[in-house]
Amino acid sequence: MRYLSTVFFLLLISVTGFAQDNYDVDLIPSNLRNRANACIRNEETTIDMRSPDNVILNVKKAITVFNQNGEDEARLVIFYDKNISIKGIKGEVYNSVGKLTNKFSQNDFSDMSAADGFSLFVDSRVKHYLPSVNQYPYTLVYNYEIRNKQNLIIPDWSPKPADDISVEKSTYTFICKPTDQVRIKTQNYSGTPEVLTDEKQKKTVWKVSSIPAVRTEPYSPAHETYATNIQIAPQQFYYYNHKGSYTNWKELGKWVYDDLLATRKTLPAATIEMVKNLVKNEKTEKDKARKIYQYLQDKTRYVSVQIGIGGFQPIAASEVDRLGYGDCKALVNYMQSLLSAADIDSYYCVVSAGSEKKSMDPGYASMVQGNHVILCMPLKGDTTWLECTSQKIPFGFLSDFTDDRLVLACTADGGKLLHTPKLTTTENLQVRKADLTLHSDGSISGKMNTVYAGSQYENQESLIGKSITEQHKLLKQTYNIDNIDFETVSFAQKKDISPTLTEDIIVNIRNYAPVNGNKMFLQLNAFNVKRSIPEIRNRTLPVYINRGYTDEDTIVYTLPDNVDTALITGQDKTLKSDFGQYVCKTSLEGKKLTYYRKFILNDGTFPAEKYADFSKFINEVNSADYLKLAFSLKK
Repeated sequence: MRYLSTVFFLLLISVTGFAQDNYDVDLIPSNLRNRANACIRNEETTIDMRSPDNVILNVKKAITVFNQNGEDEARLVIFYDKNISIKGIKGEVYNSVGKLTNKFSQNDFSDMSAADGFSLFVDSRVKHYLPSVNQYPYTLVYNYEIRNKQNLIIPDWSPKPADDISVEKSTYTFICKPTDQVRIKTQNYSGTPEVLTDEKQKKTVWKVSSIPAVRTEPYSPAHETYATNIQIAPQQFYYYNHKGSYTNWKELGKWVYDDLLATRKTLPAATIEMVKNLVKNEKTEKDKARKIYQYLQDKTRYVSVQIGIGGFQPIAASEVDRLGYGDCKALVNYMQSLLSAADIDSYYCVVSAGSEKKSMDPGYASMVQGNHVILCMPLKGDTTWLECTSQKIPFGFLSDFTDDRLVLACTADGGKLLHTPKLTTTENLQVRKADLTLHSDGSISGKMNTVYAGSQYENQESLIGKSITEQHKLLKQTYNIDNIDFETVSFAQKKDISPTLTEDIIVNIRNYAPVNGNKMFLQLNAFNVKRSIPEIRNRTLPVYINRGYTDEDTIVYTLPDNVDTALITGQDKTLKSDFGQYVCKTSLEGKKLTYYRKFILNDGTFPAEKYADFSKFINEVNSADYLKLAFSLKK
């Protein structure tokens, strides 16, 4: 489902050595070693935009790796293709006292296709290097240069790539002609950049220094939302023989539509006639669209295409019609063309997809903010969204991959930002009902029915169609209970705009309720224990809950005859907070012991000082979930 080729996210780059040549680890200030798995000693990134089709990118970097957890920062990965040429790579490795132990060059890199396993057409290649060092700490120093024959994508600057990385010094330099018009997005940068201008060039330099590593705080916003970041978008651009200009989303969406989409929508006359016949008996536009969508799912499959401009431009609808496959861009464009044959309007929408919600920035248009494409049908009073890459997803359902975020709709009238539907806390359901028998030896057996909806609809969908053996194996991982086995497993789906998936199983768990003397110990919540979270003092980041949900469990235990039910007392618990609600109740009727649990977690962003209340709430839920009853056994 990738929309952008990975190349645009890893355009790092090159030149000569640093003036500094002493990489003794003892020279790193103590505050930059605390909590750090690696320290960026010095990084100098220079982008020289000599013309729209000639952008030179240089990177010089020295990084000290303190332990194995910092290895990823020493990994050097460079993508290239016909539009990107590597001009030179060289580097050195130093030990803990700053003694040179190894040198490397471009010849020491592994070189392989950038094919990702699901892409059919990829013309990118990747060079990769990781020093073979088994003694920590060590320092890696490298210099390299890349020439880019485009300026649509300018690599941004994030001097501190992760919480566990410290930065001694980092600079970012952008050079262009004084007459070049560029837009710059500055995020969490407290200083003022240096600007040097003469008749030939304008040079802008951003600098940071002495940034310590910090502990990672659970339930935090995405790292890029609070890290320092500089992004640059030239107004006039060139990309794979395509030229354009934009300063806002409307202009960018217009260019995408006119230059990349408009000529790709033609279908064969026979296909147009087929669509008309397919929907001729349907009464509404939505029913027609549903029929066409089913045709799309039956006919096509997803294959990624990342060749040249193919990172942004779909292959023609006629080709998808002929071949029966395409990437997200191609399948959306094809579906849009099929809908046009039935006189149904729709929008080609670029989205930042993933389970974590990321929206297009309303105030800063750029080509790098999306990684996927979906389709929007602005039906009268009933806007409907379609995910076109899945052969299984229900009509009109987006799932948590693209819900609740701003997307760019590319239309003949220009681009516009639209908001995808939100899967709400009350919709994101998991409702479980179990009827279990507790045996005198402490084992339990019985049947369990679980219904998944909203963002939880896909919790178990991947099991559908797998072998019984594989289903049992994956269910054991899901429930993660010692000695659990399944006699039967079945799944049923209701595939509509608000879909549900129903799981029915017959389960056996040996030794679930241990017996000790005349006591039997039963943990009432067998299947859905909320994990605890750490308590953190002096929290600095907001508490971010990406998506809310509701879980409801009802388990009825039929107790064995040797349990003295007269001694069983109720164990009820109710918790309420800004973050959600929790209730658990027990009731006894004859030999039937009923356990009821409901947990609601609210999504949202909360002040950092609220984390203490949040951790208290979650950990109290965790404690209540581990509630055990001690049954007295009759002799």
